[in-house]
Order: sequence, then structure tokens, then C-alpha cells
Amino acid sequence: MATLSSVNVGMPRDVSWHGRTVRTGVWKRPVDGPRTVRRLNIDGDGQGDLGGHGGENRAVLVYQTESYHHWSEHLRRDDLEPGHFGENFTVDGLPDDEVCIGDRYRIGTAVFEVTQPRVTCYRVGLRMNEPQMAALLVSHRRPGFYLRVIEEGEVEAGQGIVKIASGPEAVSVAEIDALLYLPGHPRDALERAVRIPALSPGWKGSLRSLLDQADTGAGGNTGLTRTAGSPPPAWAGFRALTVTGMHAESRDVLSLSLAAADGTALPSWRAGQSVTLRVHPDEGAPLIRSYSLSNRPGAAEYRISVKREPHGAAGRYLHSRVRVGDTLEVAAPRGTFFLDGGGRPVVLVSAGVGVTPVLSMLYALAEADSTRAVWWVHGARDGSEHAFADESRDLLRRLSGSSAHIAYSRPADTDRKGVDYATAGRLSAHLIDSLGLPHDADAYLCGPASFMAALGSALTGHGLDPSRIHVETFGAEGALNPGVVLSSSVAPHPPPGPPGAGPAVSFARSGLTVPWDPGRGTLLELAEACDVPTRWSCRTGVCHTCETALLSGPVDYDPEPVERPAEGNTLICCTRPADDVVLDL
Repeated sequence: MATLSSVNVGMPRDVSWHGRTVRTGVWKRPVDGPRTVRRLNIDGDGQGDLGGHGGENRAVLVYQTESYHHWSEHLRRDDLEPGHFGENFTVDGLPDDEVCIGDRYRIGTAVFEVTQPRVTCYRVGLRMNEPQMAALLVSHRRPGFYLRVIEEGEVEAGQGIVKIASGPEAVSVAEIDALLYLPGHPRDALERAVRIPALSPGWKGSLRSLLDQADTGAGGNTGLTRTAGSPPPAWAGFRALTVTGMHAESRDVLSLSLAAADGTALPSWRAGQSVTLRVHPDEGAPLIRSYSLSNRPGAAEYRISVKREPHGAAGRYLHSRVRVGDTLEVAAPRGTFFLDGGGRPVVLVSAGVGVTPVLSMLYALAEADSTRAVWWVHGARDGSEHAFADESRDLLRRLSGSSAHIAYSRPADTDRKGVDYATAGRLSAHLIDSLGLPHDADAYLCGPASFMAALGSALTGHGLDPSRIHVETFGAEGALNPGVVLSSSVAPHPPPGPPGAGPAVSFARSGLTVPWDPGRGTLLELAEACDVPTRWSCRTGVCHTCETALLSGPVDYDPEPVERPAEGNTLICCTRPADDVVLDL
């Protein structure tokens, strides 16, 4: 019989790490005597980051003494004690390759159900003082697992662990961990896994994404990151395209049509995707900016529409210096913000020049003679700043199931209410709630960050599923640094100290180019030194949270990731530039 050898608890604490403060509950210590296990945790225990740990499906973390012996030998360490891996229960028995998702156990007076493997994150490495620990747990197939509390009760070290039910489908913890994190995702195993009622919703959603990916044949791992869902780029790096037309869409928005120099049709794109331009002003480093494609997917040319901003160097250059016949350096269409091909209603919400990607979606719907219900919701300052007003109305007329609502925040005297616009004022939660939008819709939002945050919350409050609300961001995306205590934000800047002598590293969304210094370690660490917003979790090439579009240039991996990212992407946590690179950060 398996035995509970140690009960370990610990409350979150602040830990200094790489010049930052991390809030974590990974430090656990054994306790004597009985402890009450409740629905969310054990008395005296807590989690520092409820986004990745804790909650009903991750109430208790289990790790095995046999794995302790393995790591003591592999890492050549003799200091490992119960709780060292952040677990609540250290157990004799219950190996990961035998315990199955959905198995139920009685310990003391409490009953538990196995819900998922351990979440891979950097904090176990922080506790172990072993930066590669997250990757090692996966590659050695020794993750440990979480329990849900079915019946609250008391437990104590030394008690036997009695199995009282077997999980359906008989999928072991090690098998399901490998299904998500290791290369190769066999369809039959995925189908078995998603049928298990006890599997936590997060893991079930990830494995369903992999099932959908198996149908498309796309590379990468969409179970770990949506970034892998973008189709591979049509060409590598930047390509010279010719400006064949220019047209003012409003007082401050200019469209440029781009074509291949030899007149051949350009590769098609998914409605909503963007291209990245590299322009060369007379002085200073090249300017790298991304712009949505605003015309019909499948057209022979690309059209971008650029707003002239008071302090926008690239927009000012494109407005004032570029002429028909000039060439521009353009990276292939990219991005995970694109129209879903399902049959649900569609809500397209935009403000200002944020109209560009959703206009491409409107084109795609009109070209397909779509029968989907389409809602077009747009906000502008007034008629003079309402880009594509006539173009969008013409497209909406082609869709029998379309509705539109235009809001002008400061309509001019010449703007006609009921003709040019419907509402005076900004788009708001109250307005969204009054439109009668369908609750089962897919929503696509593009505009200023504050607009998307407010309208996204409004749509959720109206009843839309948050997973079906998609946003497009042209500036730097929000950071995702689990457990790191937030400090005041700083604009991206060159790293401190003397400049490096290596290849140029460009952070496209942040508008920053700096020379590489090998002393920085990885591209992730360089980005952090520059205060470029980053997204990561494991920092060892496992979780793919840091997967980023590599717009141009080669990289070297060290260490090699557990599974390679999708074509055209890179994992910045374990890469270094082999030459000049441009990252979508």
C-alpha cells in the first residue's frame, strides 16, 4: 500500500530573484500531527500565484519519494528533503506512470481525485536552485500531480493511501503530461484524454486545441500557446514590395497599396493579419512597425492604412516621404488575430484606425456571401476621422444578416445623426449592453489599449464567452511574468552598461534596436534588461509561453527546447541571435 510519508505546508513569501521580487508559496516544510484538508488547500498552506497553482482542481500537490531518490542521484545532491519540490504530500508509491487522471484515493478521513500533472513553471527551479528543473521534470517524465478534494477531512504523515476508484480511460499522469509537452501528440490518446471528466478544464482545453490542430496539420503546439496557431509565414525575413497606390481614407489615415515588383500576385493571408515594415529614415536606425492588412484577403496586392500620429516617426515618414513607385521592405503576413471560419455570429468592434483588421474580416465575410449574423460597431471622433465609412457601408449592404452602429465622440456640425453616425459619444459598456448583441458570438476588437480593455469587459459583462473575445494589439503586448511583484512600468530602453558588439536585435512592437551582448544570456534576458514587456513561465523551453514571431534573422538554441516552436517563431527563453534578428516584441 502507498503511504503518506510527509505533509508539507507553507504560506506565500516574497523572494528576491534576478533583481526582482517574486511572490511564491513553493517553500513547503513538513508538519507533525494531523492537518485538515479543505476544498482549496491544507490548513496553514497557501499559493502565491492562483493563476498557475491552487484552486479547486489544484488544491493539493503530490510528489514521490522515489522521484526524490532519482533527482538526488541525477543532480548529485544530498540535501533534498520533503517539500523541496513544492509538494504538499510526499508519498511512498503512486508513481506518475501508474497513477491515472480520475483515480480516487482515501487518506485519513479525506477523499481525493487526481486532476492533472504539475504545471511547469520556473518557481520549482527557483526553490531547487536549478534553473533547468521545469524542463527536467518533463523530459524525465516525473512531474508529480494535483489532487481535487472530494471529501474534506484530516490527514497525517504515516497514513496509508487507499485507492477507492479508477479513472476512466486509464491515462496516466506521465502519459498526459507527455501528450501536452513532448513532441508527438497522437490523436487517439488525445481523444481518450479529453473524455476524462476529472481532467482539469485548463488541461482539457489545451488538449482540445491539439486535437483541432491535428485536423489542420499545422506545426507547433497550439495546446501551449495561441501563437503557434498562426499559419507559417509565406516568406522569411523582409521582401522588397513596390508602392502602387496611395489614398487618403480620412483626415489622418493614408492607405498604401503594395505589390510584387514583377507583377505576380502576393501570397494570400487570413483576414485580420498584419505585415511588418522596415523603413529607413535619413538618420538613425531603421524603423520597424506592424500594420494590419485592410483589403480583401486573396487580392493580388496588399493594402495597409497608416495613421499620422503626432510623435509617430514611422507614420510621419510613410505619409510625407513615400511616393508611388518607391519600394518598402515588408515581412510576410503574420498573427493569430484572424477571423474564425465557424458559423457563429460575428461582432466586429473598432475605434479609429483600429478598423483596419476588422475591415479585412468584413471583406472576407462579404466575399464568401456569409450567412453569419454580423455586427459592425465602430467609434470615431467625427466624420472627418471616420476612415472607410463608405467602403464599410458598401460591404455591409452585401451581407443580409448585418447590423451596424457608429458612434462619433465629438460629431461636427456637418455630421448627420442617423445617416453618418448613430450615437454621439464614445462606445461604452452601456451602449454595448443596449445593442442586443448575440451572446454566442465571436467578437474581434481593435483600437487603443484602454478601449479594448473597456470594451472587452463590456462584452464579457453582456454575456459573451471571454474565450471568444479576440483583441489585436499593435504596441507591445501586456507582460505575463507569473509571481513577479509588479513595479512601475518603464518605457523600453537600451540595456544598462556599455553597448554590446554582437548582432542587432530589434524589438518591433517596442520600436527598439540594440546590439547583442553575449553576457545577457538569452533573448528573453536581453528583453528584460531593456524593459521590453515579455511573456514567460518556465524559462526552460517547455511551456512555450514565450513563443514569439521571429520576423527575420536566425537564432541558436541553448538548451534545445523540449519541443520546437511553430515555423517562423522562436522561444526567446532559450535562444541567442546568430545574426541580426527582428522579434515581434
